[in-house]
Amino acid sequence: MMRLITDEQTISIDEHASGESDKNRYNFRELSGSLGDLGTFLPLAVSMSLICGLDIAVVFLFAGLMNVATGWYFRQPIPVQPMKAIAAVAIAEGLGVGEIAAAGMLMGVILFVMALGGGVDWVTGRVPKAIVRGIQLGVGVKLAIKGVMMIWILPIQAIDGWMTAFVVAGLILLIRVRWLPIMLMVFIGGMVIMLITKNGLFESYGWGLPHVRWVWPNSEAWWTGLTKGAIPQLPLTLLNSVIAVCALSADYYPGKRISEKKMAMSVGLMNLVCVPFGGMPACHGSGGLAAQYRFGARTGGSVIMLGGLKILAAVTLGSVLMGFVQAYPVSILAVALVYAGMALAWTAKDAMKRRLIAATMATGLIIVAYGTLWGVLGGFVVYGVTEWLLSRKK
Repeated sequence: MMRLITDEQTISIDEHASGESDKNRYNFRELSGSLGDLGTFLPLAVSMSLICGLDIAVVFLFAGLMNVATGWYFRQPIPVQPMKAIAAVAIAEGLGVGEIAAAGMLMGVILFVMALGGGVDWVTGRVPKAIVRGIQLGVGVKLAIKGVMMIWILPIQAIDGWMTAFVVAGLILLIRVRWLPIMLMVFIGGMVIMLITKNGLFESYGWGLPHVRWVWPNSEAWWTGLTKGAIPQLPLTLLNSVIAVCALSADYYPGKRISEKKMAMSVGLMNLVCVPFGGMPACHGSGGLAAQYRFGARTGGSVIMLGGLKILAAVTLGSVLMGFVQAYPVSILAVALVYAGMALAWTAKDAMKRRLIAATMATGLIIVAYGTLWGVLGGFVVYGVTEWLLSRKK
């Protein structure tokens, strides 16, 4: 029986061909896989709440709702992640709620219009496979490096330190029982560590539903959101959150590939629905899909369950939610991030061929060193030169 080998696990092509992958499943393995992307989601959500004034409960509420909608619509573990360029600028420059909302809403409008007008298909048709694989390679390596750096600054002997990270990494690496929800077990272990190290975490607990409010930016915030948020974010979203994630969907689910038009429209609608009410600008991402798949997620049921957990946390934890997510062990989130990056980078292996390898490696290396946009531009230059040289040899 023919099999597709990914992330050192196998998944039957016959299973997808029979339509089984169209049915969402709800079990411990799916739930375990859904937790694989928390290493990206939690640090950015917490930072934007602390520095920029977003309500963490509202962020969790809308992220959870979009997880549920995404899982139901796509029937695959497509993640809901923060828009990283907007998040990075917002955190670095201390943008306010109005400026973040403007950036997210503008991204929503741009992507929705591009999807309807054929702009996304036009861009997709002009990005070679070598560039897509280079994006996956570069973003994957960056995620892994970020995870390693998170571990590097931890104390060596503390309970949330190097030793815990090594133990968790070893468990994930060595345990190969497919039905065992390893990431769920690790996540629960992290909660135990958190409760041991943060004794007074629930002392200030107070019941309170998320404070959802309408956010409408002023003229200055619109301009800041456009120039500092939407413009830097657009190429990253088109390349990694639309084109690359659709390519990865095709790798994991032969014959069930999600179109770039649907993916772009989904990202656009998410931001138009959530951001005006205080939600965080969000997208889908190839790194999140690789992470969730790596730890066992195979259907949309995984992200539906994750969304349910986020909604539950938003409406029950109330005043302690911020402290809860801040207190979660960094050592565990960092290890998850390393494995997520490795899984995403590994998908570039089929581009290690004479005609593709130069552009793929150039794209990936430049992304690691200078960022996604420069990596893609450099990759196109190398791809063009390679094609020209090969054509002269014929």
